[in-house]
Amino acid sequence: MQFCRLAHWVAAIPALLITLTASGQAMAADAFSGADTAWILTATALVLFMTLPGLALFYAGLVRSRNVLSVLMHCVAVACLASIAWLIIVYSLAFGDGGGMNAYIGGTGKAFLAGIGPDTLSGTIPETVFFMFQMTFAIITPALIVGAFPERMRFSGVLMFTLLWLILVYAPACHWVWGGGWLADMGVMDFAGGIVVHTTAGVSALVLVIVLGPRRGFPREIRPPHNPGLTVMGACMLWVGWFGFNAGSALAADGSAGMAMVVTHISAAVASMVWAGIEWVRFGKPSVIGIVTGTIAGLAAITPASGFVGPLGAVVIGLLAGVICQWCTGLIKQRFNIDDSLDVFAVHGVGGIIGTLLAAVFAVESLGGLGLPEGVSMGDQFVVQVIGVVAVAVLSAVATWIIAKIVAVTVGLRVSEEEEIDGLDISAHGERGYDLT
Repeated sequence: MQFCRLAHWVAAIPALLITLTASGQAMAADAFSGADTAWILTATALVLFMTLPGLALFYAGLVRSRNVLSVLMHCVAVACLASIAWLIIVYSLAFGDGGGMNAYIGGTGKAFLAGIGPDTLSGTIPETVFFMFQMTFAIITPALIVGAFPERMRFSGVLMFTLLWLILVYAPACHWVWGGGWLADMGVMDFAGGIVVHTTAGVSALVLVIVLGPRRGFPREIRPPHNPGLTVMGACMLWVGWFGFNAGSALAADGSAGMAMVVTHISAAVASMVWAGIEWVRFGKPSVIGIVTGTIAGLAAITPASGFVGPLGAVVIGLLAGVICQWCTGLIKQRFNIDDSLDVFAVHGVGGIIGTLLAAVFAVESLGGLGLPEGVSMGDQFVVQVIGVVAVAVLSAVATWIIAKIVAVTVGLRVSEEEEIDGLDISAHGERGYDLT
């Protein structure tokens, strides 16, 4: 009898091995997702497309013709410099393990991608893919600030400012929110960068232009955009690329990514029409620059909330972005006389803050959202959102002021009056954007 039982168990061993092998393969398949990886590879390309060429063309069309190449140069150079800095140290500071300081900053363990190979995973995707996806965010964030200071900042100053800003502002803010830092522990909601990208860039832009000073002749002699067509093309590229920005932040090819794409598009469309409608009522004619500026405001505002809200939230956020951001553009330049040339703070900073705060409201299921964490009320979450915005805004303002002063006394912050009159295309780069002879 015992021999028969033994023979039965021996006979069952091959089937057991097959079952264990299949289970192991299933677990491996659950750990790595080809679909998620393919989507994030695509989203990475889309986000880089936002900066090069989207943001570059959007900004280039808004400045005077004698400065068009300098703006393009700034965007390309920032992209290159940020990529190198991201590899060397910034990625590690943002997403590395900071040991006893992990609540505030990551360590240096991932510098130069140390210990990260092609098979190293971050969730369901290779960490190399996650590294590249997050790199595109580190590229576009300082590139947004370029819109605050065109036509008057030294190229050497742009480079030095960008490098120090990535280390002292972007890396800590990113770690606080997305890298397991103290704001993440508090439960702050920032799906795709309302705090990490738009608040940091907007507040830093405002502080930088206060230190830098206005353009020559501001506000009486400022000319209109030299090529609105370039701006419209750039804005449309930004709109398309923003699907990678927001839907890609789900880090998966799933329903969350799908909803993020839906609300991103709706918010942009609503804000565009609201901005154009206000212009139509106030001035009798809606402008093409106005409607695409509304597009960017709607995209910036929905960014932090895109993974948490539904279509109703997207409509309200887009509506408020169109109204409030437009009001702020006039407030900053006309009331406070601050020459934030291309409205970085009014559009990106204010838009990102609006979306960050309203994420706490429209994430609730009764308003069509995907729901707040269990046991967390709307009021509790709103307080956390306010803390997140204020903390990162203070970091951005203080660090940017310090960086600007360092740049001013080392390589110099502002071009001479003669260089500004000649235009930065010739004075800084020895080229012209247009040969009309």
